[in-house]
Order: sequence, then structure tokens, then C-alpha cells
Amino acid sequence: MAHEIHAEIVASVLKVVAQEGQDLHAGDTVVILESMKMEIPVLTEEDGTLTRLAVQEGDVIQEHDLIAVVG
Repeated sequence: MAHEIHAEIVASVLKVVAQEGQDLHAGDTVVILESMKMEIPVLTEEDGTLTRLAVQEGDVIQEHDLIAVVG
């Protein structure tokens, strides 16, 4: 079953760490966000393959926006 990762805050995508098709384990960093000059890693909570990356570096995302899908 797919696990969607959504933004919890308004932020900019500072760095994309994982790539589509990459195998991930719970706790791996998918992207790093920047908000109020703080870097915030976004981690996957489940093992699986990154099937969709919905953001790219430089994007400004809103709370609840889709970041990625791990399936």
C-alpha cells in the first residue's frame, strides 16, 4: 500500500535527497525543507520504493501539499 508524504508547514524545498525508483527505509530523508531559515528534513515513515516525487528544488509548498509517495 502506498504511503503519501505531505508537508506539515509552508516551506521552500531546499534539497531533494531521494530519487524516484530509489528503495527507502523508514527514517530515510526524502527532501530537506527550509522555513524561517531552519532546515527541516522530511523522512519516510515506511520501507518501500519512492514511486512519485511531487516537488523539486526551489518549489514553495503549502501545508498539506503532496511531497512524495512511497509504495
